[in-house]
Amino acid sequence: MSNPPLWKASVTLARERAAHVTALIELTPPRPQAVLTAEVPFNAEVTVEALYDAPPDTAFLSDLTGLEVRAEPLPDQDWMRASQEGLPPVRAGRFFVYGTHDAGKIPNGVIAMRIEAAQAFGTGHHESTSLCLNALTRRARRTRHRRILDLGCGTGILSIAAAKLWHETVLATDIDPIAIETTRFNAKMNQVTPFLRFGVAEGMDHPLIRATAPFDLVLANILAGPLTKLAPRIASAVVPKGIIVLSGLLRWQELLVLSFYRAQGLVLQEALRDGPWSALILERPARGR
Repeated sequence: MSNPPLWKASVTLARERAAHVTALIELTPPRPQAVLTAEVPFNAEVTVEALYDAPPDTAFLSDLTGLEVRAEPLPDQDWMRASQEGLPPVRAGRFFVYGTHDAGKIPNGVIAMRIEAAQAFGTGHHESTSLCLNALTRRARRTRHRRILDLGCGTGILSIAAAKLWHETVLATDIDPIAIETTRFNAKMNQVTPFLRFGVAEGMDHPLIRATAPFDLVLANILAGPLTKLAPRIASAVVPKGIIVLSGLLRWQELLVLSFYRAQGLVLQEALRDGPWSALILERPARGR
């Protein structure tokens, strides 16, 4: 069975601009399946590459970035997997995220997670994912979460991390059935399947979400647009003193996203940042406050 055809858009630019251009490409509809940065040590320039399932609008991307964006079709193979197999392991908070090619390199004193490259978002290399892993590490120092929702789970990396931290029920949902199958596979590899439940869901509209709510902790590493749209539903699904971790947003989007959640009574506890990306940790105040 052949894989769906893919197109690669690429742009070469100064290293210091790469993070911002990567963010623009990632957030511009239609969203690419993956965005990668190819660099040579000590070279002043890098190449940002984005994979699409249809020919990208290079003229629009060039106007948007102010740079020449080129595109070419790719041969028939699993480029999502191939593009990620050479990525190094990631250390984020207490977590060490690795692939098959890094087996045997796990350091002592970490929570190891083997996350295989697949057609889903979340290998730990993106700043938004590593920010969420750091947020989970910080939460584990303060309290124990017993009922957890990972909204837009991708590869399941955050669901698996939460299950490894607390050994409690985690509901992993995503709009993409491929993401759910990837999460099942990764959960099995990491021996946390008994703690996870799975559901293909668009936003918060799923019987499993309604049956499991309210949650002690909601993880939503998606995008600023869906985060604002879902604010009332996400906020109402959290217990008093419950925590919401929001990511997939840029620094300049923080105030916009916060305004929607503050309108629901949520309070900002902490903002974590890495380059242009942010993660917001919010709390629902106890009743009567």
